[in-house]
Amino acid sequence: MARLFSPVANTIARASLVAAVALPVGAIVMGSVVSRSPANTNVGVAFEQPVPFSHAHHSIELGIDCRYCHTSVTKSSSAGIPSTETCMSCHSQIWTDSPLLEPVRQSWAEGKPIRFASTGEVGWNRVAKVPEFVYFNHSIHIARGIQCNECHGNIQEQHMTAKGKPFFMKWCLDCHRKPEKALYVDEQQPDLTPQEKVFAFYRKIQEGAKLSARELALKKGRDYQPSTEELRKGQELVQQLNIKVKTLADCYICHR
Repeated sequence: MARLFSPVANTIARASLVAAVALPVGAIVMGSVVSRSPANTNVGVAFEQPVPFSHAHHSIELGIDCRYCHTSVTKSSSAGIPSTETCMSCHSQIWTDSPLLEPVRQSWAEGKPIRFASTGEVGWNRVAKVPEFVYFNHSIHIARGIQCNECHGNIQEQHMTAKGKPFFMKWCLDCHRKPEKALYVDEQQPDLTPQEKVFAFYRKIQEGAKLSARELALKKGRDYQPSTEELRKGQELVQQLNIKVKTLADCYICHR
């Protein structure tokens, strides 16, 4: 009786079985890689803005306090984007003829929002943006002493503002489940309130003061692994600040 299949059919069958398993797995792995890449998360990607703004220049070189521009960061859910009036409080006196600042001067003269000179499009491109179904409150985090750099990376070193961290849900939950990892006391200034400590950190950088290992990691936007003793002190702060860890990972905390 003649063979129905040639010997090569076995090879084809085996290859088909391997492909049936490998292709879906490969697709999942590739999808995961792409979803976590800067192409999707925009981490490290500087968006075009109507006016080029350097945090490094304003914050570190000039020593301007974060709250001068982000006026609502300690009082509301939003940090606030500086108004034209805030920009002009300085730039009505300095760099008054700079072509880079023409959109600011035009906004001031017309009493209208800042626009892109090239397209006429209104407003700034938001860099650190969470989905509409996510609730985030800046003031709560600042009041607990969570540094801006925990979420925004090395923002004070950026000449062109870019997203510093990916804002994955897992990333948020890691902190909410173990807040003691991000809480600490400035050993050089132990009497500061948690909120005062947040902004004192930038003054230390401005002044070239000695930074702790944790602060050095924060300055560079890197992850930091606290020691056992630091975790113990962090847990004490959790108690002192009345942080209810058991509810921090509940859905309604971030999805309202």
